[in-house]
Amino acid sequence: MRFETLSVFPDLFAPYLETSIMGRAQARGIFEFESYDLRDWTHDRHRTVDDAPFGGGQGMLMKPAPIFEAVRDISKRHPARPHVVFFTPCGRRYDESVAERLSHEERVLLVCGRYEGMDERAYELADERISLGDYVLTGGELAALVVIDSVVRLLPGALGDEMSARDESFSDELLEYAQYTRPSEYEGRGVPEVLLSGDHAAVAAWRRRNAVERTALWRPDLLDGAELTEEERALARAVIESSGEGGAK
Repeated sequence: MRFETLSVFPDLFAPYLETSIMGRAQARGIFEFESYDLRDWTHDRHRTVDDAPFGGGQGMLMKPAPIFEAVRDISKRHPARPHVVFFTPCGRRYDESVAERLSHEERVLLVCGRYEGMDERAYELADERISLGDYVLTGGELAALVVIDSVVRLLPGALGDEMSARDESFSDELLEYAQYTRPSEYEGRGVPEVLLSGDHAAVAAWRRRNAVERTALWRPDLLDGAELTEEERALARAVIESSGEGGAK
């Protein structure tokens, strides 16, 4: 799989993507990455990529011309046409299902905005618009790194243990079960006995129940999309009712 980014700060990506799991996955050829500088598609001596918005208003907007030229040029540089992603509050909320879908793309180009946003015409280039959530970032570079990280984790061989990605939170619409490591007791706080029993079936059952309980307590909104048995739905309802409004307590 190949990731590409278009940004006015192309050097922001390498320190993260060359470290730890991402670095090892890239070194093993599990994914390729290349960042492009949007200013390379400007034609004035100041390499200008922004301008004041028509109609007035705060801040500056990214101009359409460099973005159009860059996306069109970059798209021709490799045989596979890229799946072009723009980040905007108007986009679909990013979640694990989107990451899973993107993991099947051969090539993804992530276009990173800055300033007060982009000229609306630039979004015509997008195959998909994504929003990480209801908050504002200084630029799209962090959003692009979130997408790359979450997708690479799903690629075969990226995590080493093929079951790791499947057991993570949100992989089946539930939060991940609670986990513990040595020592078995710390400052009077113990580990659930079942996890020390060596009974794999009992451990699996406890983990499933715990995942349902934690999801009902912390993120009840996820339950609608989860595949639960009637017993598990009854357990979730009991947790929600006992917690008041389903919030953390």
